[in-house]
Amino acid sequence: MSFAQRERHELVASMAEKGPNAPTLCGQWTVRDLAAHLVVRERRPDASPGIMISQLAGYTESVRSKAAQRSLADLLEDVSTGPPIWSPLRPFDALVNTTEMFIHHEDVRRGSPGWEPRTLADADEAKLWAACKQMARRAYRKSPVTVVLATPDGKRATVRSKGDRQVVLTGKPSELLLHAFGRNEVRLEASGTAADVDAVMQLDRSV
Repeated sequence: MSFAQRERHELVASMAEKGPNAPTLCGQWTVRDLAAHLVVRERRPDASPGIMISQLAGYTESVRSKAAQRSLADLLEDVSTGPPIWSPLRPFDALVNTTEMFIHHEDVRRGSPGWEPRTLADADEAKLWAACKQMARRAYRKSPVTVVLATPDGKRATVRSKGDRQVVLTGKPSELLLHAFGRNEVRLEASGTAADVDAVMQLDRSV
């Protein structure tokens, strides 16, 4: 079973445990709202482009809102089975859903107080490190200073080069990836001048 498939199953379990009205890290979305997003992404090819294309976002949101009227159990049944056989995502599930399932699993886990980071296998952290380096170049593109990512075991990646001043963000790949995806509920350390660190931490990291 791939990392993406394992995260999908654990995400569904966490959603069921938290309940439909529990908060998430996705703005005002509840667990039910997030489940509806996942269903639309994988099962409504007419609406899914609006997830990334702002001009189409209104239609996507209307489809998602309608889907969110379904019961959580029905939504989770669709999420658990993954992309249907006719979906162009199905052959590439492990490629396109590794970060999607991990990020949204943590959105559910960390949406309420009292969360603690999970301990992931080294192989899973390695997959997230590869994804993080790619994503972070977009996430920190507006930084006024150089941004370097570092892991406790010594890996480093410069994801934004901007002048002589720099901020180093240190943490496990899973934590760095969450931060690059705009989440603030993370465990990492930041080094640099106070002003530079603040500037990086306050960045709009949306894509």
